Amino acid sequence: MSVAEGRLPSAATTGLIFATSPGEANRPGPGGVQEGVTPNPDGVFSRDDLRRRHGVDDNELRRMLRSGDLQRLRSGWFATSDADPVVGEAVRRGGALSCVSALRHHGLWTPPGYSDDELHIRGSRHATTVARGHRTQWCQAPGRVGSVQAAVDSVPVALACAVRCLPAEYWVAACDSAMNRLGWTIPDLQEGMGTVTAGMRALMARCDGRSESGTESVARYRLTSDGYDVVVQPYIEGVGRVDLRIGRLLIECDSKAHHTSRENYRNDRRRDRQSLIDGWLYMRLIYEDVMYRWESVVSDIAAVTRADRHRMRRRQA
Repeated sequence: MSVAEGRLPSAATTGLIFATSPGEANRPGPGGVQEGVTPNPDGVFSRDDLRRRHGVDDNELRRMLRSGDLQRLRSGWFATSDADPVVGEAVRRGGALSCVSALRHHGLWTPPGYSDDELHIRGSRHATTVARGHRTQWCQAPGRVGSVQAAVDSVPVALACAVRCLPAEYWVAACDSAMNRLGWTIPDLQEGMGTVTAGMRALMARCDGRSESGTESVARYRLTSDGYDVVVQPYIEGVGRVDLRIGRLLIECDSKAHHTSRENYRNDRRRDRQSLIDGWLYMRLIYEDVMYRWESVVSDIAAVTRADRHRMRRRQA
């Protein structure tokens, strides 16, 4: 229905909501670069959104505010009754949800230690320090990326802001996630970021969209930083695709979201046996190993590689 035909009590019934998820809204457009302002499935709208995209004139807006179909967050910004509370709070404070908070909103990998208890916001000139139940981290990308025009920053802008908040290995993992899950490429991300510093370019040269989890990305980054020659997502005959390979050492990095079903458990153990039969060494790492026990992990890997057991050898005829 059109907005003039009846009340809009929630995002579920309003004609203002796009039929798309946050992640889908931030995939690159046909030409690669995201086109226009991000659609808003989160129930938060600027006055310009309402006027240009949905035909809401001043009289209709006043009616919707009186009826409770919309509430005013701050000057020029409005929300439906069931709008995403995290997005609404970021806008109410005078900015856009950005950085780590926006990456999580878009469905991308985020590291441990960053929760919605602390909102990462890119501020506008209306920014306020008043808080309601959330700590605030004010974030800004290098250089200038334009004024706040959307409730949630796009994936490239959120990543540009996150480079100042995240350690290098976590930022690379977040870029990997954007490429693997949403189909972004490095050139597209860089174009959407605006200013890309030499340091950012150096880190992006270490990104790899083939990595399927943040756990894998972080492990790969740390191992290559230590000088290991790491092959990403190699196909092993009789075993299938594995996460990482160093010589004959196959490394699987299980994330929180993967390898939890009984069928996956059985398949993983079959792969473990087959790799051993075929002369491969196999090491399985869980999320906690990579994030919290890395010194022990890298010590084990070093023990294997120092013993020269991981090197590829020709089989005797």
